[in-house]
Amino acid sequence: MTTVASRKNFKVLSDNGALAGLLVLVVALSLLAPSFLTTQNLLNVGVQAAVVAVLAFGSTFVIVSGGIDLSVGSVAALSAMVGAWSSAEAGLPGPVALLLGLATGVVAGLVNGALVSYGKLPAFIATLAMLSVARGLTLVVSQGSPTATPDVVSSLGSNLTPYLPVPLLVMLVFFGITGFVLSRTYSGRAMYAIGGNEEAARLSGIDVRRQKLVVYALSGLFAAVAGMLLAGRLSSAGPQAAVGYELDAIAAVVIGGASLSGGVGRATGTLVGALVLAVLRNGLNQLQVSPFWQQVVIGAVIALAVLLDTLRRRTR
Repeated sequence: MTTVASRKNFKVLSDNGALAGLLVLVVALSLLAPSFLTTQNLLNVGVQAAVVAVLAFGSTFVIVSGGIDLSVGSVAALSAMVGAWSSAEAGLPGPVALLLGLATGVVAGLVNGALVSYGKLPAFIATLAMLSVARGLTLVVSQGSPTATPDVVSSLGSNLTPYLPVPLLVMLVFFGITGFVLSRTYSGRAMYAIGGNEEAARLSGIDVRRQKLVVYALSGLFAAVAGMLLAGRLSSAGPQAAVGYELDAIAAVVIGGASLSGGVGRATGTLVGALVLAVLRNGLNQLQVSPFWQQVVIGAVIALAVLLDTLRRRTR
């Protein structure tokens, strides 16, 4: 009985560890930094989490299916730059420029998917190559200079009401979309099947190559949306925007309880993981901790999350 109870307790802890960690962080920071729990600061945390969260939602699809996407930060920057350039330089209407930017993300994702599923390249190599290509194209298009965004993109960084920032609303919408895709669609069930056992999924009739195209296309689309959110906050698209964001996205997914070996992951966990990173960064800023030490702390948190993932898989 004791063994069964301990296993149940471990399962509860592993399934909700990220949420428990988030609550502990919030309580600790509210005691150490009195201004942390103010309404304005909490809204800032939500806005800061939005870009990484949307990127991480797209990465959740990839990681659940047993892959990895290292290109999302560069694809986000390229998509935002294409949208800004289409409006500022090519003179296209703002909504058309926005759609072109989103289409850029989808195309980049489809290329990743084709390289992985049809080219048989390891996902790490294929997306690492796209990381370089997308960043290079961003520099080519921008000539190394920031480009002003159209009003429709800039509005993504504004507030609908004093207490409802648009980035926060977009994050919640894409959280709902991610949860729906994973739990209510054929593609979502196929992602879990492919991540759990790709050969078994193929033998059960799932078109694995086609589903991988869908997975990476979704990741590219979500990266494009995140790029637009980031550009909207700054009212410009920069050639060095979102550098390193792919690591934050992967970290958010893993902190949220997803397994890097595939087959496990939830939209709720990813959202909590993104909030953990945002709360941690905001709190360390409130405590005036050096940005260099902040990187050390966040790296330790990521390592701990991966360690817990390994322990959870061994227990199961």
